[in-house]
Amino acid sequence: QVQLVESGGGLVQAGGSLTLSCAVSGRTFSRYVMAWFRQAPGKEREFVAALKWSGGNKYLDSVKGRFAISSDRAENTVYLQMNSLKPEDTAVYYCAVDNGDWLLTAASNYDYWGQGTQVTVSS
Repeated sequence: QVQLVESGGGLVQAGGSLTLSCAVSGRTFSRYVMAWFRQAPGKEREFVAALKWSGGNKYLDSVKGRFAISSDRAENTVYLQMNSLKPEDTAVYYCAVDNGDWLLTAASNYDYWGQGTQVTVSS
């Protein structure tokens, strides 16, 4: 059974930084895309960033230059480094895995999800 466990969320002031982690267990993927999504209260779940097993990444326009997605394959962990945080980045952040090759942005394409971690950015 695949499990994704996020950590690293919290409360931070605008302009600050946080690093989210997502540990994947239960299965080894030979091909995968790992992604971060977020959901603010009353809003749809939104794509934030994705990383492909063979290289390549994709970002939501509003986080380009501020967020960076990376992974440690040996540790089966994906990270989201978030810098210059803004109040509008406040949301529950979820990691997800798709057993495929495409950097897709629709949540419906992802097969496995974590439980989410809250990020709150105060002004």
